[in-house]
Amino acid sequence: MYITVAGNRKEVKNNLTLPELMELEGVEMPDYVTVSVNDEFVDADKKADTVLKDGDNVEFLYFMGGGCEWH
Repeated sequence: MYITVAGNRKEVKNNLTLPELMELEGVEMPDYVTVSVNDEFVDADKKADTVLKDGDNVEFLYFMGGGCEWH
C-alpha cells in the first residue's frame, strides 16, 4: 500500500501501525511527537493502536521550546 509521510509518497506493508512507521522513519522520542493522519490529530493514548490505510497522509509535528534573548 502507499501512504504519504511528510509530503513523500512511500510504499509500506499492509496494516502498518503508527508505532511501526515511527520506527521506520527514525522518529526520536515518539512519546513527544504529535502525529496527524489525514489532517486529524491522533490522541496520544491511541497512537499504539492506530493502523494506517492505503492513501493515508501522515505528518509528524515537533514542538520546540524556545524564547528570546534579551540584550
